[in-house]
Amino acid sequence: MRFAILPGDGIGPEITASTIEILKTVDRHLGLGLEYEEHEVGLAALKRVGTTTPDGVLDACRAADGIILGPVSHSDYPARAQGGINISAELRVVLDLYANIRPSRSREGLPHFGRTPMDLVIVRENTEGFYSDRNMFQGIGEFMPTPDLALSVRKITAHGSRRIARAAFELARQRDRKKVTAVHKANVIKVSEALFLREVRAVAADYPDVAYDEQLIDSMAALLVRDAQRFDVVVTTNMFGDILSDEASELSGSLGLGGAINASDTHCMAQAQHGSAPDIQGQGKANPTSLILSAAMLLDWLARRQPGRGNFALAGAVIDRAINTLVTDPARRTGDLRGPLGTKAFTAALVEEIDRQLLKRAA
Repeated sequence: MRFAILPGDGIGPEITASTIEILKTVDRHLGLGLEYEEHEVGLAALKRVGTTTPDGVLDACRAADGIILGPVSHSDYPARAQGGINISAELRVVLDLYANIRPSRSREGLPHFGRTPMDLVIVRENTEGFYSDRNMFQGIGEFMPTPDLALSVRKITAHGSRRIARAAFELARQRDRKKVTAVHKANVIKVSEALFLREVRAVAADYPDVAYDEQLIDSMAALLVRDAQRFDVVVTTNMFGDILSDEASELSGSLGLGGAINASDTHCMAQAQHGSAPDIQGQGKANPTSLILSAAMLLDWLARRQPGRGNFALAGAVIDRAINTLVTDPARRTGDLRGPLGTKAFTAALVEEIDRQLLKRAA
């Protein structure tokens, strides 16, 4: 089982190293047989070879069983013609990683900022929508007819809407509450949002065991603050999902606690919800939890698609439980959660907790 490792920029290499250490810990106990193939991307690669995505990286990711991508500083990249390729967006397009799955939940003992606790998953369409860098065959979907006029093309397809809806309903079937909420802005964006809703409603009819409702994007943003516990699985288009998932993670306690995967029917990439935080790069302050939880989600994704990989699901669940245990203890939290630990100390504490849980299970 081979993973392609892309450490990224800023704090990316630090939290990627922590993530690999945690994967090696569960592998040691559960015999997952993981192998790692690291590839330099981002600003370091740009400086060394003139591109943020060197030759061979995309092929290596295509051939890998899973991908782990650290945060990237794509806002600091030069134009694509000068080698500035956003590897995150590139992989989503090239590997057709159409489903961005982002859970958010309140954790016992850790303050949350909404009025009610939450336990929800945002299922975000990942390959079209308002994100103009990934919805055109040629060009980026933005152009300027005159120096004072900028236009941007939004793409919504029946195919893209239908498959992200099906991913949301399949996920809801696996959860206790079995509910899907579609988020849209069809009262203003009448044509493309109507197409999205048409396809989601058609898929909903195939899942009579899953409750279904709809929310406007503006009311949804407010309801996450006021009454997040009413939501279970939320399905929406690209930009709305990006914004709502960041809001939900912050409300649950911290963006640093939000795991995420980007998945197609055949590939999966683990990626932290947060950015590269260059202001704390190299200082040992970064919270690696988001990328570690993302890697745990990758393990679970593999377990669900490959018979006989039950230990992968167990490994993901153990990582999640161990993180839960740590963050409930103020003495074992990282600085962003008002705790005393840096990146390496938190990673060491997490290794110790995973060892404790798995040794107890084996006894």
